[in-house]
Amino acid sequence: MTGTTAPRKGGRWIERWEPEDETFWKESGERIARRNLLYSVLSEHIGFSIWTLWSVMVLFMGPAYGIDPAGKFFLIGTATFVGALVRVPYTFAVARFGGRNWTVVSALLLLAPTGAALVVMEPGTSYGTFLAVAALTGVGGGNFASSMTNINAFFPLRKKGWALGLNAGGGNIGVPVVQLVALLVIGTAGAGHPRLLLAVYLPLIVAAAALALLRMDNLAPVRGDTGAVREAVRDAHTWIMAFLYIGTFGSFIGYSFAFGLVLQTQFGRTPLQAASLTFVGPLLGSLIRPVGGALADRFGGARITLATFVAMAAATGIVVYASGEESLPVFLVGFVALFVLSGLGNGSTYKMIPGIFRAKALARGMGAEAAAAYGRRLSGAAMGLIGAVGALGGLGINLAFREAFSTSGSGTAAFVTFLGFYAACCAVTWAVYLRRPAPAVLPAAGAEAKPQLTSV
Repeated sequence: MTGTTAPRKGGRWIERWEPEDETFWKESGERIARRNLLYSVLSEHIGFSIWTLWSVMVLFMGPAYGIDPAGKFFLIGTATFVGALVRVPYTFAVARFGGRNWTVVSALLLLAPTGAALVVMEPGTSYGTFLAVAALTGVGGGNFASSMTNINAFFPLRKKGWALGLNAGGGNIGVPVVQLVALLVIGTAGAGHPRLLLAVYLPLIVAAAALALLRMDNLAPVRGDTGAVREAVRDAHTWIMAFLYIGTFGSFIGYSFAFGLVLQTQFGRTPLQAASLTFVGPLLGSLIRPVGGALADRFGGARITLATFVAMAAATGIVVYASGEESLPVFLVGFVALFVLSGLGNGSTYKMIPGIFRAKALARGMGAEAAAAYGRRLSGAAMGLIGAVGALGGLGINLAFREAFSTSGSGTAAFVTFLGFYAACCAVTWAVYLRRPAPAVLPAAGAEAKPQLTSV
């Protein structure tokens, strides 16, 4: 049944899915894929908002809460850490339960951290309780892994950069949106009413789950492919790309969590002043992510990724200077540039993943159709693992800030550390995916034999 759904226990299932077949794609595949992409973006968007909830909750926590900046950085670091860990099982869940089914479940799970925060968010609550509730919000971070794994299976290789960039970018926008809602609450009701923010999200979570239930599909060919996960774990490129994703997405999510608190701690901004600036960087970084994927489709993901890391190192140099001089305008220019560049790199790195596995299949002598299927299969499994490791970069950023502010009262030392890491990312990208002769395989444009990685 080409492009149609067949009933199975537990939800709507599509039995045959061949996106690389242009006839199939034009007749029904593209329409179905775009519909699933739309509702995937919505669910992932809400997930990101809940995952980054504590980036704004800490702005509501005035002196009456009795928590110093180091304690606040640890709260948001806890949310980041749990969100990174749960990405691994969330990746497996798509194959186990179906993409549509798991989108419904993962959306409903967001009710737990939101409801818990609604109950405990007041002065006098113990720090341990706040830590536990912050940890619960990590389930929102898992939504990204399952969503990207699911959408990766729907689209052909030639469309993956655009589709994955749009899916992730639409999800990432959940970060600035929750920050804008917090700004609205603080600006109208004041910093003493965090529960108003939480009340906004409860019906949105239910709506996202209901729409996924009614409008999304499961892909039967994806179900139960545990062998792909084992193969992806053994492949060195999974872990090389995970390292690079620490530099792009780890930077984006780490800075998103920390931006407002850095403005408060280092530059003395009030909660309202911090909230009025915090959303700008994540918003721009989210919007540009699909552009990174599209540029990678055209020019090669490795080239765009290397250029991005070079520019991120330069922007970090500006931030180091501004931090030392305590110049807020210059600091904002450099910091917002880091958000934009990390968003661009998020799109280009994810475009590289399916191309790498497809190229390896071609090098082994597989035909074009079989290589495309292999690349889709392995990249779907690898993306969750890469996303999980990349998200741990956000934890590293917040721990680095915590240490820097605890010892010197400034974030300068943390930014110097980040500068060194971006230099390492530049070296790895060039050495593995751009150096000639390439040490691995990916086809250059128009090449039929002996593919190379230079056009990843």
